[in-house]
Amino acid sequence: MMAAGGAFPGLMAEAAQLCRLGEYGKALTCYNNALKLRAGDKNCLAARSNCHLKLGDTENALKDAEASLTTDKTFSKGIYQKAEVLYAMGDFEFALVYYHRGRRLRPDLEKFRLGIEKSQAAIVNCVGSPTSVKLKMNEDVCFISRQAESKEANQKFQIRLTKDQKRAKKQEPVRNPKIERQLLGELYADKVYLEKLLQDKVLTGDDPEESCKKAEKLLKTIQEWSEEEVPNKNELIGHLHSCIGKAQFDMGQTEAALQSHKMHLEVARQNDLPDAVSRALENIGRVYARTGKFQKAIDTWEEKIPMAKSRLEKTWLFHEIGRCYLELNKAEAAQNYGEKSLQSASEKGDVEWQLHAVVLVAQAEVKLKDYWSAITNFEKALEKAKFVHNEAAQKAIIAALNDVSKNFIEELNEGDHTAFYSFEDHNFRGVRTELCDLKKYD
Repeated sequence: MMAAGGAFPGLMAEAAQLCRLGEYGKALTCYNNALKLRAGDKNCLAARSNCHLKLGDTENALKDAEASLTTDKTFSKGIYQKAEVLYAMGDFEFALVYYHRGRRLRPDLEKFRLGIEKSQAAIVNCVGSPTSVKLKMNEDVCFISRQAESKEANQKFQIRLTKDQKRAKKQEPVRNPKIERQLLGELYADKVYLEKLLQDKVLTGDDPEESCKKAEKLLKTIQEWSEEEVPNKNELIGHLHSCIGKAQFDMGQTEAALQSHKMHLEVARQNDLPDAVSRALENIGRVYARTGKFQKAIDTWEEKIPMAKSRLEKTWLFHEIGRCYLELNKAEAAQNYGEKSLQSASEKGDVEWQLHAVVLVAQAEVKLKDYWSAITNFEKALEKAKFVHNEAAQKAIIAALNDVSKNFIEELNEGDHTAFYSFEDHNFRGVRTELCDLKKYD
């Protein structure tokens, strides 16, 4: 696609189309060229900020978002973009400020409301160390899926401090409570309370036993307080049940973890908190999968599907449901969900998740004895593993290819083997072929 005459509108249109296709690097070039024609254009700067963010460059994303607000502090696209960047950087409190600012200006835009909700949830989730549990793969799944969940956990919940944030933390600027109160309005009380809550570093540490004790103590204290003393009391109670459940899960106390997450779900439903319902269902499904109750995990996660808000969340969800169906020897259903996961990953442009989804599809095809299709998909997975430089995945996929090829040759019996894929032609000779058990949770 070419911009008509290189004109600014053409470049903007081309960049937007490239972004929709996931071609963010190419889109970035178009935005750069557009800004050469119309320097300081706020719409272009906001769009380029989003492009930088998609490429993982939060520093330049923040610069562009702030630049888009230079001449117009009420520019809603710029405000939203700055909020999104701050959220991605793990600066949830200031992200919350900008989401609220945008909502006051544009109450008709649903994205600001959603931003407020996810920021509030992220702030409270810090109490329960979400990175230790959120999409952390059960140790009883093959390493390819384990890599998939670890990647998702890092993308979705890990709190990273940039160099600028670390410097800012060391400087410890003087804070003005009056200004903060004006900025946050009714949320100021929430902020003060949560800050006190988060001062206890043990809650955000790596010791699940100690985290569990602290969360239980907080839960008991909060339950004795009134709504006036604790903003959003019921929501916070639900989150603490979730934190306790995650810690119990890490300690291997699966039955206790299940009960804690069910209590979170009950509180969320009673108080009409759809995001909390979604998170509780996610965690309940994870416990069921860990304990081998795959049909219950499927039922729970399928209930969550309509609540999934992002392609990444849907990709993971479809993948895990597919794996559970595979464990139940329901290969057709596993194949179906694997293909859904692949489609979602492709729409997002995430090659690593495409890799995991293609592997799932191939595994299902092996169980269906559709060996040629399985070989074809394992080959696709191998190319994706090479693309993302995942050597461990490459070895496992080659091993799986060798294994399925034997089954294929057995079926051919005395037939013509000349058309069969030669792994040695692709320099696979000498690679260890020990198989990762891609079929069992443990």
